[in-house]
Amino acid sequence: MKIIIHGGFFSESSTNHETKVAKQNALLRIVKDSYGYLKTHSALETVVYAVSLLEDDELFNAGIGSQIQSDGKIRMSASLMEGETQKMSGVINIEEVKNPVQVAQILLNYEDKVLGGSGATNFARQHGFEKFSTEIPQRRAEYQAKLKSTGTGTVGCVALDSNGKIAVATSTGGKGFEMPGRISDSATVAGNYANAFCGVSLTGVGEDIVSGAVAAKIVTRVTDGFSLDKAFEKTFKELLPYDGFAGAIAIDRDGNMFHQDSHPSMVFASFDGEKEEVFG
Repeated sequence: MKIIIHGGFFSESSTNHETKVAKQNALLRIVKDSYGYLKTHSALETVVYAVSLLEDDELFNAGIGSQIQSDGKIRMSASLMEGETQKMSGVINIEEVKNPVQVAQILLNYEDKVLGGSGATNFARQHGFEKFSTEIPQRRAEYQAKLKSTGTGTVGCVALDSNGKIAVATSTGGKGFEMPGRISDSATVAGNYANAFCGVSLTGVGEDIVSGAVAAKIVTRVTDGFSLDKAFEKTFKELLPYDGFAGAIAIDRDGNMFHQDSHPSMVFASFDGEKEEVFG
C-alpha cells in the first residue's frame, strides 16, 4: 500500500516560513491519516477521503480557501479516476459546495459522469450537498486588492491499495481572477488520470498542463513500458518549448512513487506505512 498527495505550489508561502511549515505539517498529518484509512478501504475510497481532507483545510486552494474569479464568485473543479475500471468522473465550475470531490464520486454511478456549471451545482443540491461558502477572508482581501496568484493552487492524491488497485483524485479552487467559464485541467485527463499501470495527479497552470496532456502522457508511457522516472523525464521535457508550469505526483502498479515539477516549489507528502516524506 502506498499513498502520495500534493498541495499545489508555494506561490503564496515561499516567503512566509510559518505558512510553509504549516502546509508541510498539514500534508504529513493528512497523508498519514489517509494511509490509515487505506488499510481498510479501496484506493478509490481513499483518494476521495484524502482530497476531502485537503479541501477542508484553508491552507490549500481547493474547497475551503478557493480562489475568487474575476466576477467575484468562487467556482471549483474536481475529478477522480479508478485505474482498473478506467472510469472517470468530475465536476467543473461547481459553486458553493464544501467538497467537490465527493460530488464527483457520486457521479461515478451515473451514465453522464462529468457535469459543469449550474448542472454540477444542481446535481449536488439534489444529492444532499447543502449550500456552503468556501470563501475565506484572505481570498476576499486578495480579490479586493486585485492581487493575482500564480495560478498554481490544486490538491491531489494517488493511492495504491492492498489489492493492487490504483486510484487518483484532484481538486482545485482555480487560479484566481480568471474569466468566468474558464476550464482548469483538474477535471480532464491532462490533470488527473489512472489505469491499471499508473496514476497521476497534476498541479500548476491548467492551460500548460492541458497543452502537454501531461497526466495521460505519463500514464500511457508507463503502460508502454517506460519506467516511472523516464516517463516523467520525457513528458516534462516536452513542456520546455513553452516553459510549461506543472508539477505531478504518481504511483505505478509496482508501488514506485515519483514526483517532479518544472518550477521547483510544489509541496507533496508520501507515506507507505514506514517511510514518510514531505517536500516544499
